[in-house]
Amino acid sequence: MQEADAANTGESGSSMPNVTEMIDFVKDHGIDFLIKLAGAVAIFVIGRWVAKILVGLLGKALQRGKADQMLVGFLCKMAYTMLVVVVTIAALEQLGVNTTSFAAVIAAAGLAVGFALQGSLSNFASGVMIMIFRPFKIGDFVEAGGVSGVIVEIEIFSTIIKTGDNKKIIVPNGSITGGSIVNYSAHDTRRVDMVFGIGYDDDIKKAKDLLAKILSEDSRILKDPAPLIAVSELADSSVNFVARPWVKTADYWGVMFDVTEKVKLEFDKANISIPYPQQDVHMHQVDGKAA
Repeated sequence: MQEADAANTGESGSSMPNVTEMIDFVKDHGIDFLIKLAGAVAIFVIGRWVAKILVGLLGKALQRGKADQMLVGFLCKMAYTMLVVVVTIAALEQLGVNTTSFAAVIAAAGLAVGFALQGSLSNFASGVMIMIFRPFKIGDFVEAGGVSGVIVEIEIFSTIIKTGDNKKIIVPNGSITGGSIVNYSAHDTRRVDMVFGIGYDDDIKKAKDLLAKILSEDSRILKDPAPLIAVSELADSSVNFVARPWVKTADYWGVMFDVTEKVKLEFDKANISIPYPQQDVHMHQVDGKAA
């Protein structure tokens, strides 16, 4: 009996320290885990709050810079997503999670998506450049991406242009920024360049005075700067005049068409010829036969 009691006492004595050690281990490491968890939660909550503040400041700065509203919203969402990812990684590190592999996976995924969407990303980057640098705005008449027309809408990936014959053309932004952009509406005034030819037998001074009279009678033509009328070329079959009046941009085509028509009518009245290509055929009599 004494040996049995001694044996039981030895078993209980050997088990009690194990339970105590386990309780101490749980207390020590549990408190440490709770502290890390509380820190991670604090980092995540405070980080999101700071991210919202920073994104709000970014949005206000872009609006003060008169950036496009679509661009402001897109950049703010992208910035917020990136900040939240950074905050999440920081919170996981606080918990003791090894985020090196996690970051490598994100980088690899981003690289793969970048290669897959290379063309779309190029158009997106071009759209951002268009909205930031504003080479044109809605309503401008431009020549860009191999297309001429009026800008109807500027989107992140493409720009919508309406041609003169009322066709809707969707042009990728990469095609626009990858070439020259001609904005015909960038300035309030434009110069109309016209060329008129008269015959060598016609009176140059009379033709020049008549051109000046035609331009002076059109109220759409600006007085300052004054129109230029000058002999520009002694061509093969004509003496060419250049007429270069300045007009408001909106009057450009109307002035060009109306002045061209009026010059023809007035030259005809004044018996001033306008040479045109022609071919003379001469017949020679050789040995009684036409050749």
